[in-house]
Amino acid sequence: MPHAPALSPARRDMPSDNFFPEFSTAAALKHAHSGRLEPWLYTYLETGAWANPGLAQGLQQQPRWWLGPLELPLAQLQRACGPEPEMEYRVSPASWEKRVTRIAASLREPLAVAPLIVEYRAGHLSVRDGNHRYGAMQRVGWTRAWVIIWHNSPADFEASRRMLDAEV
Repeated sequence: MPHAPALSPARRDMPSDNFFPEFSTAAALKHAHSGRLEPWLYTYLETGAWANPGLAQGLQQQPRWWLGPLELPLAQLQRACGPEPEMEYRVSPASWEKRVTRIAASLREPLAVAPLIVEYRAGHLSVRDGNHRYGAMQRVGWTRAWVIIWHNSPADFEASRRMLDAEV
């Protein structure tokens, strides 16, 4: 799967709501089916109050291989951000609680929520964007989430596909 060219500068004039129809899983599915998932993903990561420009820029540094959107069990994913000591990206418990509570209050329909952005890392699926959404999904009792998985090599892509096929 080819690497998409860099996009124009991010639009920062968008409202701060996390659940834009154009940034929903339903929209991601539509863009994936038309072969435009990667540009959609970069626009999502560069736009709005949830913007993660560091991740968007980092992803564009080399070719990536994409899988998704797919619906997977939350238990199959590993968070990278949170208040726990073992998290790669630590946030204060108060900040975590406030954001997860706000997101949980707005969760209604899984396809209306942006997919979690996940990296395949040596047999593990690490949530790189959407850790607060993951926490909110758990809080409201969801057991599955829509995800987009990136891979750093064709070998990782094939290993991920084998792993996911084996677990189905």
